Amino acid sequence: MWFPLLFLLFPLLVNAERFVRFISDDGKEYTGDAILPPGTVDASKSKSAHVIKGDILGDFTVTKEVKPIKELLAPLAAERIRSVRCVGFNYFSHDNASGHPIPDFPILFYKPFTALNTPFGDVPITEGYQTQGDFLSTMDYEGELVIIMKKKAFNISVDEALDHVLGYSVGNDVSHRGWQIERGGEPEPQYSMGKDADGWAPWGPAIVTTSIIPDPQTLTLTTKVNGVVKQNETTANMIFGVKEVVSFFSMGITLQPGDVIFTGTPAGINLGSPNPVWLVDGDVVEVGLTEIGTCTNKYTYT
Repeated sequence: MWFPLLFLLFPLLVNAERFVRFISDDGKEYTGDAILPPGTVDASKSKSAHVIKGDILGDFTVTKEVKPIKELLAPLAAERIRSVRCVGFNYFSHDNASGHPIPDFPILFYKPFTALNTPFGDVPITEGYQTQGDFLSTMDYEGELVIIMKKKAFNISVDEALDHVLGYSVGNDVSHRGWQIERGGEPEPQYSMGKDADGWAPWGPAIVTTSIIPDPQTLTLTTKVNGVVKQNETTANMIFGVKEVVSFFSMGITLQPGDVIFTGTPAGINLGSPNPVWLVDGDVVEVGLTEIGTCTNKYTYT
């Protein structure tokens, strides 16, 4: 007699795997669980999704309703994100290439929520960044694993950290090295003017849950510029892994549900390269992470 009841409850027990936010062909915005095409785990290739009812940071249900994806948005709306935290110099290869000493603790800086961008949006280079210094010689990219928090964390241990994580995404920490380094003053760089402009943190295409990625230190990060591979490294080579980063960032500063953490970039960027090829107007940067997908963005004069 219990079988019919269990059958009715089953849809409520289904877990989402790849959260996406999208515009469908009816012009409305939806949150969904991406349906992957055969032969790929790249959520950017998804053409449809199961509609999610409720709040992915709280209570939600994955419904049987399927909607076509017309346009992929960032997986969370910017206004849902309390803070965007970033880690600097967090791969051994990056530090070795740039000559930066291996840090004893994670190096934290912030981006404003206005820096967030969609997985296919243009990266706007406004007039001030074009004319105050040589734009043609200083724009850079940084492919990164991104953490998304699901519940409040304050002074948590390393062992507790992953229990507070909703899932992972991929992003590009867009950087203007002229403002960051040359005009930052000595001895420290100026992160804000070099990294915080509107649209300089594209991310997506999905938030892939911890049920799909139980160990975030087993992923491969790849960055291409105009189709040419520039970065190709495993997250196993992070100096401070996801657990250490989340625990450290919760030390005295509360992490909130929906907070986003960019975790640093490996070698292969222009900063520290003996022969840098700085990005110019129209260059396309594609950042990919196994199990998640790709973010593809064009750097554009505005």
